[in-house]
Amino acid sequence: MRRNVMATALAAVAAMGLGVAAAGDEYAIDPVHSGVTFQITHLDLTYVHGRFNDFAGTLSLDPSDPSKSSVKMTIKTGSVDTNNAMRDAHLKNPDYFNATQYPTIEFASTSVAPIEGGYAVKGNMTLHGETKPISFDLKGGKTAEFPKGTHRIGFTARFQVKRSEFGISPKTPTSVLGDDVWVDIGFEAVKKK
Repeated sequence: MRRNVMATALAAVAAMGLGVAAAGDEYAIDPVHSGVTFQITHLDLTYVHGRFNDFAGTLSLDPSDPSKSSVKMTIKTGSVDTNNAMRDAHLKNPDYFNATQYPTIEFASTSVAPIEGGYAVKGNMTLHGETKPISFDLKGGKTAEFPKGTHRIGFTARFQVKRSEFGISPKTPTSVLGDDVWVDIGFEAVKKK
């Protein structure tokens, strides 16, 4: 009987997409198998795409009590890369990211709740010296062992922020550069030993 209850509980956790991590597992984002990208409209014609090449983060995962879970991430603004050196230099200057004064974008979760296929995450993002609440769905939770002895878990997230709310380039009209920025994050995180 006890074995059946345990099997049912594990099946329920797997069905929710929460993986089979033990309570309180700690993970570090693997930047080699992860990415932080964004897109923003230009002249309302199409999207300009970019990415950040330097970032780090941690995930504390407790499937038995998701309220004890947390997500943290740091992104280096100076690592912005839009495949155009002149534009990247402009994005690093005070009109946009002001990478010298504000070298990082920080996110720290304030709550984590289970949803179908992952977690609903709320937290605070600090960008360009402004801290604002954001929320997103962290989808996934599949696990793998690769290479042998290295336990991984994977998630994706997509959310939208308004650059004007963070004081980024208010001089650039939204008819030229959109106010809404879509951010996509996909990461593999490695369980700490």
